[in-house]
Amino acid sequence: MSVLRSTRRGMLALGAAFLSAGPPLSIGVARAAPLPPVAVWKDAGCACCEDWIRHMREAGFSVMVSNSPDMAGVKQARGVPDSMWSCHTAVVDGYVIEGHVPADDVKRLLAERPAGKGLAAPGMPPSAPGMDQPGEPYSVMLFGASGAEVIYAQH
Repeated sequence: MSVLRSTRRGMLALGAAFLSAGPPLSIGVARAAPLPPVAVWKDAGCACCEDWIRHMREAGFSVMVSNSPDMAGVKQARGVPDSMWSCHTAVVDGYVIEGHVPADDVKRLLAERPAGKGLAAPGMPPSAPGMDQPGEPYSVMLFGASGAEVIYAQH
């Protein structure tokens, strides 16, 4: 019985010390702000586009997909320079994402908010997400900043 009393006293003393230490601490999991949705336009028959969409969803983005019979028109309407074209075009939080840009680069873009229209992985780089043929380096370009195209990331 004396062991029980001393344990209770110790617990009460610990509780009193915790309460006198100041305001309670918030204990829990830190939650990042939700990622903005991604709108994607693609050709209906493009399998690699579907693989990139899956990559984006796995990275936490919600993705809305529209099939378009006029991808050139989609790209022109969003100001994607011809030299940056790839197979699909997306828009996220005001930025254009052209082609197989990695989700981490999109997250970085959204965090840094650089001047520019968006990011592109020109052509269809074999090592890019959705293409998934490792071994070939490629660049992700920031376009539309003062008319220039600059390397944003290298993979």
